[in-house]
Amino acid sequence: VVQIHAGGVNLGAIFIDEGFGSLDDRSRESAVATLLSLRQQGRMVGIISHVKELRSYIPARLEVSASPRGSRLQRQDS
Repeated sequence: VVQIHAGGVNLGAIFIDEGFGSLDDRSRESAVATLLSLRQQGRMVGIISHVKELRSYIPARLEVSASPRGSRLQRQDS
C-alpha cells in the first residue's frame, strides 16, 4: 500500500514506530505476522516499540536502555 502511494518506489526497508500498544492481542499477532511475512520476502522490517510482548515474535533485536550516563544498545538474538 505504501509503495502504491509513493508512486511505485521500491521500498527495501520499512520502520514501524509504535501503534502496537493500542492493539488487542489478536490484532497485534496479525500485524506482526504480516510484518514477518514481508521479512520472509526479503524486505527489511524495523519495529520501534516499548511493547514487551513483541519480544517473543522478533528473532533479532536492538534494545535501547536508558541510564543516568546515557542510552545503551544491546543486541538480542533469539
